[in-house]
Amino acid sequence: MIVYRLSRARFAKDLSGRGAELAGGRWNSKGTAILYTSDSIALCTVEVAVHMPLGIVPFDYQLVQIEIPDGLEIEKLPETMLPEDWKSFPHSNATQVIGDKFIAEQHAPIIKVPSAAVQGTFNYLINPRHPDFQKVTIVGITPFEFDKRLFVK
Repeated sequence: MIVYRLSRARFAKDLSGRGAELAGGRWNSKGTAILYTSDSIALCTVEVAVHMPLGIVPFDYQLVQIEIPDGLEIEKLPETMLPEDWKSFPHSNATQVIGDKFIAEQHAPIIKVPSAAVQGTFNYLINPRHPDFQKVTIVGITPFEFDKRLFVK
């Protein structure tokens, strides 16, 4: 399976989850490394757009294609198992607790979670500290240009 990530060029080859570790996010608290990826390029685009101020067009981005080999365990987190406020903005810490627990327990290297930004799509969160993480590989990196219409005031 191929998953996608949009990243600033200088971090395109970095799969450490360090950015999420420093900043925290919907599915991890500060101090917990996790790699956010999406099931489509379109979802990646929206996920970046929802975090950018209006009028600011992201530049210097790369599209990173990441291969998750067949047979690598992927934990699934159905929406029915999530707290009622899981897609609130700003995000609740209930989802951070779920992600932090996933990382700490190390049952699987990847967890499939529903996107809060686009209904019916999924993000794949990868644990860079799981023993099977080295099986996850970058298979392509290409420049990516955002459509300016997404960021118009």
